[in-house]
Amino acid sequence: MSKRVVVTGLGLICALGENTEECWNAVQNGVTGIKEVKTVNAEGCYANLGAEVDSPNEKLSGEDYDRSSLLCIKAAGEALKDSGYEVTEENSDRIGVIIGNCVGGAVSIDKYYTAKKNGGEVKNTDVLKMPAAALANNVAYHFGLNGTTANIVNACAAGTISLSYAADLIRSGKADAFVAGGSDSFSSLAFAGFHGLHALSANACSPFNLSNGITLGEGAGILIIEDYEHAKARGARIYCEVLGSGVSSDAHHITAPDPEGNGQMLAINRAIKNSGLTVNDIDYINAHGTGTAKNDEAEFLSLHTIFDDNDHLSVSSTKSMTGHCLGAAGSIEAVFTVKAVCDGIVPPTIGYTEENLETLKEKAGNIDFVPNTKRVKDIEYAASNSFAFGGNNASIVFAKKPHDIPDRANKERIFVTGIGELIGKPRVEISSDNYKEYGIKMAFYRKLDRFSQLQLLSGMKALKNADITITDDNADKIGIVVGTADGPLTEVYNFQKNVCENGTAAGSAFAFPNTVYNAAGGYFSIFAGIKGYNVTNANSIQAGLQSLCYAADVIRNGDESIMVATGTDENTDVTEYLYETLGVMDKKLLGEGSVSIVLESGESAEKRDAKKYAELVGWASAHKSVEFGKLNGSESALKTAIENACKSAGVTPKDIDLVCGFANGVTEVDDLENRVFADIFGNIPTVRVKNECGEARSAASAEQAAYAAKQLESGEYKYALAAAFGVGGQYSAVVLKKV
Repeated sequence: MSKRVVVTGLGLICALGENTEECWNAVQNGVTGIKEVKTVNAEGCYANLGAEVDSPNEKLSGEDYDRSSLLCIKAAGEALKDSGYEVTEENSDRIGVIIGNCVGGAVSIDKYYTAKKNGGEVKNTDVLKMPAAALANNVAYHFGLNGTTANIVNACAAGTISLSYAADLIRSGKADAFVAGGSDSFSSLAFAGFHGLHALSANACSPFNLSNGITLGEGAGILIIEDYEHAKARGARIYCEVLGSGVSSDAHHITAPDPEGNGQMLAINRAIKNSGLTVNDIDYINAHGTGTAKNDEAEFLSLHTIFDDNDHLSVSSTKSMTGHCLGAAGSIEAVFTVKAVCDGIVPPTIGYTEENLETLKEKAGNIDFVPNTKRVKDIEYAASNSFAFGGNNASIVFAKKPHDIPDRANKERIFVTGIGELIGKPRVEISSDNYKEYGIKMAFYRKLDRFSQLQLLSGMKALKNADITITDDNADKIGIVVGTADGPLTEVYNFQKNVCENGTAAGSAFAFPNTVYNAAGGYFSIFAGIKGYNVTNANSIQAGLQSLCYAADVIRNGDESIMVATGTDENTDVTEYLYETLGVMDKKLLGEGSVSIVLESGESAEKRDAKKYAELVGWASAHKSVEFGKLNGSESALKTAIENACKSAGVTPKDIDLVCGFANGVTEVDDLENRVFADIFGNIPTVRVKNECGEARSAASAEQAAYAAKQLESGEYKYALAAAFGVGGQYSAVVLKKV
């Protein structure tokens, strides 16, 4: 039986209230938080409604963070208090933070550019509020949590994927607990973008009913996800069990769902199967239910296809009251789902007239869509679904009582079977020959921003190098993990600049899809046809190496046989300007690129008779909370990451023949590497790839592993280690072995 994982704490803030009970009381009684927007200028827009939190930043916290961080800290504080989890110096490294997010520090980018445009006060440190990479670190730093961090940035599926990832890491023994969930703030960027797409509703959103558009919201939902034995030992109150989850890709379109619902159904069916359940066991589903025609139609089809023989299923969309809270949506809805299981109450989908109810009867069939009024019923098993831009899908199942779930963990050997490198300083040259080589047509390529272009090319290069052809038979057995430090920051900055200068109504429908962090992974999955696990992790410079750790965990968890792990970051005029403004790095040190590495289970590699560069035998991530943007005081986490990676590989640091380091020309970084590496490795040769590629951030950290794998394949070394840093005290390390 797989290790039990439980929910021991809940925290919530959204337009319905500032704590879990306020929000739960409102949502079960059909109270809406949708009102006329106050924080965004909707002049000239056809829609002016939103679900905003009625709390200024100063009330949320006295700290100088982006609003997404402040909302998240508020919800996390409630969840930790609710769980009774006492964080101490001795146990702080066993509780981590995994947060889902969509638009990063969009409110801070708006504030920064508006002040700059109007001649107001501009603080250089405000640049540190812009990337999504700051979010989990800020929460960890606030509460003194030193476990693994991650920022899952898969748009509207991010909050659900963060819960799934947290549960998987606990089951693998890498943590006792996580502060997990999602947070997103109401921003002019998101409002202008969805307005440009004509995806907003002029009236309050009407999921599974009128389906004429979304209403944006904001907030944060946090769950304390904990190992059952650990919770039991400390006498914790347990809300419910976390069972299985499923993550998938549509590989269809960057903004529209697959109309056949295939990706959605794959995620839902995986979640049910991984929970050891059947479709007839599910009593309630908190649906994605956005209120757009395409999303509602696809979800209707998915639910009917899977559950038409289930005669007791209830479904509702709480977005009809909270609005669509983007990266926080899945975790807010997860909190409501947990409360539904505990209290035996299904919250309604509001907004139906008598005429609408007649139409619903025709569309609903056996499924109870719970219109207008809550439903009191016993709920043993409930699921929460989230579907996102980029075709990303996620589903997770909660249970009232313990239930045996299949232990899918394996001890498969993992090999590097493909490498795709596109990296350089200051920029990578891309010509028409690059995309013609993979049959990428100009009509598709022109849709992509530079961040996505780099990702697509390196990903296709890695698949070709591994001699992998995507077919209907293997498409859902292959997954993607993209690691990035800055994501599409250029697109975000330029989109926001246009909105600030020309108004909210000027938001570009063409540019907006490229402002979401997971667009690059989405375009890659669409072009390649990859339909398996797909996640983007924005966790500073080390994210490219952490993507290998994440991908290896996915294979070991039995989710996929092949994973493409990538580090991608661009270098543009905007990148150079922001780094120079921050004052941490001369722009001459910057590079860019995308490095993709194919990881493959031993069974799959043997079956294909694949070339093996090296075996991935050990991997680990560690964190020591320091202020985001800093490193001093965090070197113990670097030591922990290296030691744990060696331990999981069954070697000691003395067995390592080659070390790939992360020195980048910045004194603080170079000194840290020199001190720790000398202490751990002594005189082992250290290779610094950034001498050639510059500080290409996550691309450089992935290149460290790629370089090591190639050296093992062709050289005399037996073991190589790569270690990378992230500002804020996050580190990852991997150990590779010669085959």
